[in-house]
Amino acid sequence: MLWDILGKAVNRPIYKLLGGTKDRVLAYSSSQHLTNVEDYVPNVLEVKKAGFKAYKIHPGGGQHRSGGSIPAYVGHIEEIKEVRKACGDGFTLLFDPVQRYNVFEALAVGHALEENGYVSFEDPIPSTDLDGLIELRQKLTVPVEVGEFLYSIFDFADYIRHGAMDIVRLIADNVGGISGSFRIAQLADAFGMPCTPHNWGNPFDLAVHFHIELASPNCYWFEMPTTAEQTDRAYLKDKFRIDANGYVLAPTKPGLGYPIDRDALDKIMIRIDR
Repeated sequence: MLWDILGKAVNRPIYKLLGGTKDRVLAYSSSQHLTNVEDYVPNVLEVKKAGFKAYKIHPGGGQHRSGGSIPAYVGHIEEIKEVRKACGDGFTLLFDPVQRYNVFEALAVGHALEENGYVSFEDPIPSTDLDGLIELRQKLTVPVEVGEFLYSIFDFADYIRHGAMDIVRLIADNVGGISGSFRIAQLADAFGMPCTPHNWGNPFDLAVHFHIELASPNCYWFEMPTTAEQTDRAYLKDKFRIDANGYVLAPTKPGLGYPIDRDALDKIMIRIDR
């Protein structure tokens, strides 16, 4: 990665090269797609006990452990209500069904999110349904968060222009890495919109998005997969964890800021002689 090379050449973390001044970002714990309605309350209580200040539901099958089948979105509405009841009014909650609803279902779920004080409704319907997203924004007050399935800054400009999103979401892999992501974050900022880079996958993927969050004034969250340990790798000494106040602290080492432990990497590599 050229940004990593540049940062190491001048002995500065990437986010500082981009003009960032933050030294930490508040994290939310981002759930897996759990099987049953009853799985989410124990999950959010565990997250809250661990010190997180916010939690995002990725809804799963939307079914109860016993009884007959129900429409998944109906089960998701139950999850929304039960999680809010379990964690209390002062705890921040987000919701991401990953494009699984139609407009009718999204409106029903969206109203439940409004009634229970959720702060984000991410990718409620397929991103290709521009008219549907516009309709959701007109009929819901919960912010509609879109962008993981957009692939250029010009797509983002078009969705912003048509009023199809409240919060700009992005995946660096899809939009030209750090350079493209930073342009999109700046575009969102020019329209007074928050930007929420996607944090998921291996530690380097988290690190790339973290630098964008640290550099952009309109990025407020670090998405931490549940559990945090799943992002650990034997070849990296530095791990992504929250501090006592729920923040992830900025890296201080140059470049990407998470150097490879070469000795550990050598131990897990397989040598093939031909």
